[in-house]
Amino acid sequence: MTPRDTELRRLAERLAERLRSEGRSVATAESCTGGWIAKVLTDLPGSSDWFSYGIVSYSNPAKQDLLGVSPVTLVTHGAVSEEVVREMAEGALKRGGADVAVAVSGVAGPSGGTPDKPVGTVWFAWARIDAAGLRSHADCRQFDGDRESVRRQSVAVALEGLLSP
Repeated sequence: MTPRDTELRRLAERLAERLRSEGRSVATAESCTGGWIAKVLTDLPGSSDWFSYGIVSYSNPAKQDLLGVSPVTLVTHGAVSEEVVREMAEGALKRGGADVAVAVSGVAGPSGGTPDKPVGTVWFAWARIDAAGLRSHADCRQFDGDRESVRRQSVAVALEGLLSP
């Protein structure tokens, strides 16, 4: 296991401990990470106690069909946007069975970047259901490196965000 893999595993273990202690479960809605977040989480023994499901919605039609992302949102803002990842995270929770969710959509490269959204641009959203109802927040990061590096960094940020209060 590489040091970077060890870092991801440690983050996943911390998240697993928290979810177990709170009696909560998590779902993932992934685009550019292609299921990597779900893989890191389900690599842990006993993950079925707190991991509900993962949805890989790489294409825009999948985002619409599987997560309920509005076609208008996709056309207006593009798949790599705050609005889309919020709808992805909230859509994952609305599918039922999880208390928290993370969504990721970005440009991992090596192509696909634009002046407004260069390679390495990744949007994240985290959503929760609690006593106050459904709430979410989003963040954008710009990563350096090749495709694998952008994706690996995205997984780490996604897990760190799930660990934030």
